[in-house]
Amino acid sequence: MTNQRNAQNHTHYDVVIIGAGASGLYCALTAGRRGRRVLVLDHANKAGKKILMSGGGRCNFTNYFVEPEHFIGANPHFCKSALSRYPSWEFIGMVESHKIAYHEREHGQLFCDDSAQDILSMLLDECTAVGVQVKLNAQIDHVKTAAHDNGERFYLTTSKKLGKKDIANGTQSSQTGCYSCESLVIATGGLSIPTMGASGIGYELAQQFGHTLVPTDASLVPFTFTDKTGELIRALAGISLPVIASNERISFKLPVLFTHRGLSGPAMLQLSNYWQTGETISINLLPEIDVTELLLARKKSHPRQLIRTVLAENTDNALPKKLLAALQTHLWEDIKDTELANIKDERLTELGITLNGWKLKPSGTEGYRTAEVTRGGVKTDEVSSKTMQSNLQDGLYFIGEVLDVTGWLGGYNFQWAWASGFVSGEIV
Repeated sequence: MTNQRNAQNHTHYDVVIIGAGASGLYCALTAGRRGRRVLVLDHANKAGKKILMSGGGRCNFTNYFVEPEHFIGANPHFCKSALSRYPSWEFIGMVESHKIAYHEREHGQLFCDDSAQDILSMLLDECTAVGVQVKLNAQIDHVKTAAHDNGERFYLTTSKKLGKKDIANGTQSSQTGCYSCESLVIATGGLSIPTMGASGIGYELAQQFGHTLVPTDASLVPFTFTDKTGELIRALAGISLPVIASNERISFKLPVLFTHRGLSGPAMLQLSNYWQTGETISINLLPEIDVTELLLARKKSHPRQLIRTVLAENTDNALPKKLLAALQTHLWEDIKDTELANIKDERLTELGITLNGWKLKPSGTEGYRTAEVTRGGVKTDEVSSKTMQSNLQDGLYFIGEVLDVTGWLGGYNFQWAWASGFVSGEIV
């Protein structure tokens, strides 16, 4: 890329951050506290839209227990430095200083008592307090390198993001801003939930400056199914139960939720982080019980019982009646009215193994439409783990979800946003 001077008048900032989401706002307030002149640009009409919708509107803003193993990426060590320098209790301290009421749910997840708006307001108030400027409806048109005279490394031009009414009225977009900066931070997020304004501009800018992208995919996302399995699952929509969901790499003991579209719930969302198209997943429907052992024991002690009776009476009703009936139709319809004494041990063993490890092959996922995060992104080998600065372009930084760092469900992706925003904000 050639260095370019632009004759137009540019408004100069020390730092320009593209993206007014979690990581961008945290970087902005951190840099602003150091006396840096900071501008945040976002094409959306409101800052922090994804913050507002997260956690069912209550924002699962972090987790008490954050470890590097809660994150995936091509380089699993990349996240360690930032997470250690900005642990979750630092953010909790800020939440408490703003007197935001919060509570802990299972597995150390922290949520606002009232609304995710409390977190967004806190971030925006902190930004305002240190003079950060936030400009919305600002579509990035061009980013160019500068000769680095007078602290200018980058030139940016923006135009007004046109709404549906503007487009319908034939309104033409016009240039609204010309800016220069010493440090440029890409905090644009991933591709998940396009209705919230997600776009691929962060990836495009990364490639413009020579960065490599790890292939992206929807993650923390429900699975979809076709054929008879899909029909079975749809018929059970609304049922939830604790299971162990696993594949060859990992397992999660969490609830699964049957929906009209497939399988959701925490167990499925977590597993989707580790799933590749075409792979089979396994669901232990009765994780507290060895079903084979139970069936064979009851055959000896109660030979005249039926399978459904054994499973209803000896599992503390772990399987909802509707699910039990559907599994019977799906797995042992031919022997549903046969007494245990007349069923071969091999068949009971086979059924037990299935209920403790139901093998399913998803046809896919619900995709970016409902995915909480994007897996993959800017290759971390080309970025400093201590500062988030590009190794290929001085003054260019990548933070948050745009990087190839994906956290588990449970507040981990927000903690990555805060941590990566903090370490970059300390440097820019």
